[in-house]
Amino acid sequence: MVHDASPTARALLALELIQDGPGITADRLADRLGVSGRAARRYVGILREAGVPVESVRGPYGGYRVGRGLRVPPLMFTTPEALGLVMAVLERHRDAAGTAENPVESALGKIIRVLPEPVAEPAQAVRRVSAPVPDSGAASPGPETTALLVQSCAAGRRLRLGYRSGPGAERTMEVDPWAVVVRRSRWYLLCWSHTKNARRVLRVDRVATVDVLGETFAPPAGLDPVRTLEEHLSEGWKYEVEVVIDAPVADVAQWLPRSLGRLEEADPDRTRLVATTDEPDWYAEQLMAVRAAFRIVGPPELREAARVLGERFLLAGALPPEEDHEG
Repeated sequence: MVHDASPTARALLALELIQDGPGITADRLADRLGVSGRAARRYVGILREAGVPVESVRGPYGGYRVGRGLRVPPLMFTTPEALGLVMAVLERHRDAAGTAENPVESALGKIIRVLPEPVAEPAQAVRRVSAPVPDSGAASPGPETTALLVQSCAAGRRLRLGYRSGPGAERTMEVDPWAVVVRRSRWYLLCWSHTKNARRVLRVDRVATVDVLGETFAPPAGLDPVRTLEEHLSEGWKYEVEVVIDAPVADVAQWLPRSLGRLEEADPDRTRLVATTDEPDWYAEQLMAVRAAFRIVGPPELREAARVLGERFLLAGALPPEEDHEG
């Protein structure tokens, strides 16, 4: 404990200790503050004078705790705690990442505004590039790792990562971290890999170790992290997809997410959708969102998946209503 701290600093530190350890005794508080028991009680008195409802309970199981008053007492967060809170909110509330006027958005904004700058900056950076959509199967990364990645993105510092590509498989790579982005409640690191000399998207929950290196970098000019991530996620899979849609690009863009593929203008009234996928059945289901006639050029696996899906819908529409049975 720092012994030359000011009385105000010690009082705030006392508040943090009481919040983190409800029931902490005066002797234990004094020991953690590095002062006498009398001085510790004086700092508790300072908090009470400031309107913080610090309660004391006598007896062998007694101690100090923050009670419930008319005002919310000051809250102090470490960087991992603050970012963990922001991550939890963003994963469960889509509107908290935008500017919608709702209680969650308002509360999150207030928390970030009163945080110290070193804590608030990584939290706000993640909030700006978040586009979450609920996914119950998504894994949440650790706040400490996420905070370090976000801070390195903001500072333009190169990283050496230990990355788990599969069970028991870990590799080392050097990257320029461009942005941390949330999509479908999954946390991704958009970066340039010097190991592969290519753009990469990494799952943050698979980052095992992070070492900050001395080299610095500048991200690509005009980088749109969310758009770049979604475009990347539609590339590099087994089956090459081409679909021609009888509608202008502007209309198709409203029906399909960017992650489904790249839209090209075939002519003013037709759009070509180009992508790749490992799951033709799943991809065929996504095409049901298209509100115009379209033709699947390839692959054959996607045409077959669409045919099977279409037959299922035709059969469902042809079934007569169930008759009532007496029982």
